[in-house]
Amino acid sequence: MDLTAVPVTKPDDLNVIIGQSHFIKTVEDLHEALIGVSPHLRFGLAFCEASGLRLIRHSGNDPDLVELAVENAQAIAAGHSFIVFLREGYPVNVLPAMRQVPEICGIFCATANAVEVLVAETDLGRGIIGVIDGQPPLGVESESDLTDRKLLLRQIGYKL
Repeated sequence: MDLTAVPVTKPDDLNVIIGQSHFIKTVEDLHEALIGVSPHLRFGLAFCEASGLRLIRHSGNDPDLVELAVENAQAIAAGHSFIVFLREGYPVNVLPAMRQVPEICGIFCATANAVEVLVAETDLGRGIIGVIDGQPPLGVESESDLTDRKLLLRQIGYKL
């Protein structure tokens, strides 16, 4: 088995969601789920088909994000994996809708951080075994950090 760390290529301010699914229907169902979250959400998604024609299926409402999703899916090239890029929206807003898609088996990450996808390759093919999402912690939050965190969540409307 060969292990490879595949970097996700994206602008720093773009959010990405990477997961695993099990069926070609994923592309249309994810599109419908995402489009229903917000009229302002811009997205592109790509899905690596694992059998049949084994194509990279794609969709979205932003051609640049669709192209970026396809490019990254080609680099990852792991069967039944998908990648979604978001603009004008955040993972916290779309993950509940995505989790309702019956074909979704799991989500590896949802982040704006730099990401590397850990891909294992065998004679059968390629699969995602995990992700590296951002950098390791530099310490433990202090009382001041805790206060700042709680304040930020209230300022941006995620807590009352």
